[in-house]
Amino acid sequence: MPSRLADPTATKAWFITGTSTGLGRALAHEVIADGDRLVATARDTSTLNDLVALAPDRVRALPLDVTDPTAVRLAVDTALKEFGRIDVLVNNAGYALRGALEELSDTDLRRQFDTNVFGALDVTRAVLPALRAQRSGCIVQMSSVGGVMATLGGTAYAGTKFALEGLSEGLAAEVAHLGIRVVIVEPGPFRTDFTGRSVRWADPIDDYRSALDPAKKQFLAMHGTQPGDPTRAARAIITATQMEKPPLRLPLGANAVDRIRERLQLRLQEVDATEPMGRPTDFD
Repeated sequence: MPSRLADPTATKAWFITGTSTGLGRALAHEVIADGDRLVATARDTSTLNDLVALAPDRVRALPLDVTDPTAVRLAVDTALKEFGRIDVLVNNAGYALRGALEELSDTDLRRQFDTNVFGALDVTRAVLPALRAQRSGCIVQMSSVGGVMATLGGTAYAGTKFALEGLSEGLAAEVAHLGIRVVIVEPGPFRTDFTGRSVRWADPIDDYRSALDPAKKQFLAMHGTQPGDPTRAARAIITATQMEKPPLRLPLGANAVDRIRERLQLRLQEVDATEPMGRPTDFD
């Protein structure tokens, strides 16, 4: 028997990972406000009680650790049983690992990639069969400015976001003919707890302190003063998912737009500068 949550009159069914805090939480609020159905996931579902209370007939909270393949498939199967479909998948779960590359342990690095990359890919692959059957749907991959440029102290995090961007760009080309769209979201600094409890730090090595300590101080000083408004970010993401042809990449915030533009211009300058050395390497 279909769940009472499977309301065919609702506009869309959303599946969002990492909705306990941050942009995922802001997006969940806006989805609910729009009257859509929502599967909100988090490792601890008690953090989602207030979301369910906003619209108990349209919101389902499910436990999900994206690094657990069994949990991923159970959550996706449950969502499909409850709603009958998934229209928008948002891979938002993730965290930042900061420190110099040499300071990071194998365990630190693997956990970072398992969550930010393989977790997102596992959820995506679990949802794709349903989207293919529907011949419709939108996959939103939460990247970062760090997916375009690496910053001091953010080497591992940037590595995960660079990987996610390349994989998502390839995915977009693979599924376009099936009516499935992919949007890579690139937020700058938003006023969430991303610079607070969502960050894990490596054990420092003295030789790196002179380079990384100023960057760490600047990073921590942003907490609570970031210019980005999470609610406005959520509205921009929702708007993108409603477009017939959404952008492949969506930078969010003036900081992101300016920094990404500057980085891409520098890349073009590098291409021009190295062309005399690189172009002649073809066979004559």
